[in-house]
Amino acid sequence: MKPFLLFIIFNFTGIKNDMMYAQHPGISPRHLFRIYEDNDFLNISGNGTDNSYTNGLSLDFFYTNKKPSRSFIDRLMPRAGKNSVNVFGWCLTQLMFTPNDISTARYQPDDYLYSGVLFTTHSLNSINVVKKYSLKTEIIGGIHGPASFAREMQTFVHSVIHYTKPMGWNNQLDTYPLLNVNFIAEKQIMAIGQFIEIIAGAQLAVGSYMDAVHMYPLIRIGQMAPYFDGYFSRYGSFYKKIRRVKTQFYFIVKPENTIVFHNALVSGKRMNEEPGTFPKKESMRRIKQQLTDIQFGAVAAHGNFSLSYLQTNSTCFNEGLYHHNWGNLSLFYQW
Repeated sequence: MKPFLLFIIFNFTGIKNDMMYAQHPGISPRHLFRIYEDNDFLNISGNGTDNSYTNGLSLDFFYTNKKPSRSFIDRLMPRAGKNSVNVFGWCLTQLMFTPNDISTARYQPDDYLYSGVLFTTHSLNSINVVKKYSLKTEIIGGIHGPASFAREMQTFVHSVIHYTKPMGWNNQLDTYPLLNVNFIAEKQIMAIGQFIEIIAGAQLAVGSYMDAVHMYPLIRIGQMAPYFDGYFSRYGSFYKKIRRVKTQFYFIVKPENTIVFHNALVSGKRMNEEPGTFPKKESMRRIKQQLTDIQFGAVAAHGNFSLSYLQTNSTCFNEGLYHHNWGNLSLFYQW
């Protein structure tokens, strides 16, 4: 009788741990919408700028499926174990770079070039609740150059806020397609209750958009849901045992080291560049292969809503140019 009872207890405990995220199927959200804005004018130092990586806008939709996806691409993306929590996503993103002086139409070879990209991302974030690790795959497809509408977006926004009209977009990097595959792996290496977590992460990016390797620790401190309980629980109410916790607030610190082999946003041919006219200051067109940055900020969530602000301080993207700071403001809603 005892072995039988131990067998039942062991299996029940394992099922409970594996399915902790889904223990409230009628309440747990299955959809999440996020809108985020990167901008170098969002700067905690109070010294806003309008150069280098100057703006990023993304509209994101994340969801879980009740049944296994029939999509061939979805089935190819790796899972984090048999009972993983699998969150799919679709994102539409626009990013842009500009030089420091946007009031002139002349070509500025000693600064960042005008550059814009527009792309969509399909992703799978697969989380192993028990073993505390996740595997995320991103497939990116889009366009670089005038078809990204970066010029139109910046001109429109600056006209609305009565700011300097950008005059140099005729010097932007040329049109070409973007296709990238990114793979991110994260693993918890330490946790103190639900107050402190340290997570190790690595990312590999391959394609016409970016070829790079990223390595980072992620540190979270505060009143929060465990990072590997599921993606949605990081940005809303969550369950601690059987009690619903409506509010969470935590700080994030993420130092990152990156080795870059190719970055379409800061290198390439200008749309009006003639053969043999490569700038004398060739170093300004060469990417900096080793980047370091640190991201820090906070996330506040209540119920189905969440708001985050993150500040990023980065070294220069091109050899011989300047480092850069920008802020990210994100709004989340889940249901």
